[in-house]
Amino acid sequence: MQASARDVAERFLAVAAGGDLAALADLYSEDSVIELPFAPPGIPARFEGREGHRARFGRAGTVVRHERVANVVLHESTDPEVVIVEYDLHGHLISSGEPFTRSYVMVMRVRDGLIVHSRDYADPAGSAGYRGEPAPVS
Repeated sequence: MQASARDVAERFLAVAAGGDLAALADLYSEDSVIELPFAPPGIPARFEGREGHRARFGRAGTVVRHERVANVVLHESTDPEVVIVEYDLHGHLISSGEPFTRSYVMVMRVRDGLIVHSRDYADPAGSAGYRGEPAPVS
């Protein structure tokens, strides 16, 4: 039996909170797409493919360290492939040790136990302290 969209979202949150950002890529299908409708200047609004995600997440892991997620709310939809995930991500910038909290809403589509598409909405105010550093990845 395949993992439900909710199960995959819960695994995503656990991995994100664990700090091994490159491992997040294992939760995505080979041809998955991540869209960032509110991407800050200089950050692409679309990323494609598991290995592309792995490279991107790995780069982010050299800039930020995730420590925990909080205020998690999971909304299951009438479409069994779709779950909406709200959460706050807490961590710190590696270069300065400066803490951050960034709020997210993700609309995640899961098929065959893997994320095939996500649309990630991040709180732009939570990125204000990153000046000059790549925005962290969900």
